Amino acid sequence: MNHRQARRRAGDLLAKALLWCGAGAVAALLLAVAGYVCVRGAAGISWRLLTEEESVLRGTVGIFPAVVNTLFVIAASLAVVLPLGVGAAVYLTEYARRRWLVGLVEFAAEVLSGIPSILYAMIGALVFCGRLGLQKTLLAGALTLAVMTLPTVLRTTQESLKAAPDAYREGALGLGVGKWPMIRTVVLPASRDGIVTGCILAAGRVVGETAVLMYTAGLSTVMQDFSSPQGLLHASGATLSTVLYVYAKERADIGTAFAVATVLLAVTAVINLAVSAVGRRARRG
Repeated sequence: MNHRQARRRAGDLLAKALLWCGAGAVAALLLAVAGYVCVRGAAGISWRLLTEEESVLRGTVGIFPAVVNTLFVIAASLAVVLPLGVGAAVYLTEYARRRWLVGLVEFAAEVLSGIPSILYAMIGALVFCGRLGLQKTLLAGALTLAVMTLPTVLRTTQESLKAAPDAYREGALGLGVGKWPMIRTVVLPASRDGIVTGCILAAGRVVGETAVLMYTAGLSTVMQDFSSPQGLLHASGATLSTVLYVYAKERADIGTAFAVATVLLAVTAVINLAVSAVGRRARRG
């Protein structure tokens, strides 16, 4: 081994060591934050907290309605944003011929992804709650969150579609497959990881959002009726993130706030694992 090869190998080892150190530092920081929250909040978690609703008359503290509201908002927002985001990404990547239009949409998506959530909250309150007459409901909050997470899903899906090898497209078209069947059976399966990543990022932002839901969904802690379309349209309430804000900021109940934060972390982890499992299963299929 000559001197140049030795220097190259030493540089590779140094770069690998620095990357491992960086990854370890990030993982340690995340584990430290999550561990601190869980240690502080574990003492406040009880079966009554998870299965009952808050009542001043009975003197009970429960977050079951907030858990249900959170799951509803996540499902409703993803049901809107995923078809729109993935469809727009497919059009811009595979069908659009005017490059200036593609560049304009990409620039707009990047700008919108950096806008503070309070602006989305104001727009959602004006458009969905006011102009469309939805009032302060979970549906209005879910639609606002869908608009807020649309740039993230659009850009992650678009970059994943661009990363799919052109040889896949050329091979499918060479076999006589049409444009849409080629996209559906070749390009989208090859881009599944990026779509799953966009879904996870969107779900994580929906779970942790507070300002938007305070302005558009309300702060009610009673259990809503989701069994009928009328109940869905008029359901209003707080999610786990807004309940956490109320306990930590408005009531200064730090113990309960840490308990809610622990449940919020658990819900986020379960959702991410579920989305990842669906992606792995679709990849194997």
